[in-house]
Amino acid sequence: MPCAALQGIARQTAGRAMQSHRSVHSASYAGGPSGFPRFLLFSTLHPTTAMTVTTTLFEQIDVDYIKAYKAKDSVRLTVLRLLKTAVKNRLVELKRPGGSLADEEMLDIIIKEGKQRQDSIDQFTAAGRTDLADKEAAELVILKEYLPKPLSAEELAALIDATVAEVGATSPKDMGKVISAIMAGHKGRVDGKALSEAVKKRLQP
Repeated sequence: MPCAALQGIARQTAGRAMQSHRSVHSASYAGGPSGFPRFLLFSTLHPTTAMTVTTTLFEQIDVDYIKAYKAKDSVRLTVLRLLKTAVKNRLVELKRPGGSLADEEMLDIIIKEGKQRQDSIDQFTAAGRTDLADKEAAELVILKEYLPKPLSAEELAALIDATVAEVGATSPKDMGKVISAIMAGHKGRVDGKALSEAVKKRLQP
């Protein structure tokens, strides 16, 4: 990879770190209830996280941020600080500064942050910078703790079959309908790229 491109990736990573220092450290946010399945949503949370039935992702991030700060867990603290900054920015975009986000809105942000880490991992690995790739990978592991448990290959195949029948898909031109239906009900549990490839294969004549 050209040196300039690698420097660009490094600047993006550094930019995230700089942005984290401007985040709000307050833990006084109030979250609202969500219809997202709680047993799935927190099935992979860090084992030290104390959960209650009414805890939302919005609230949990604050709780875990304070724990990471007290424990001086620098990697987790960086990830959660950046996540809190992304949440704050999203609230500003929605014209709800000082408000809260529902679990599904939080999932959108966490998934986006995870994709950024994965992109960096791929690029750093291609450039032979395993040290930087490992750093991004460690952050990705933490983000995944807040996502629902991924569907297994068998579960995904069964879901695709059921959805194909439900929406009446008969050819590759119906891929969009199948993918949209699955993503709408299984946010955070399905990788978009893997789903697209599986649906395409399923609808091949």
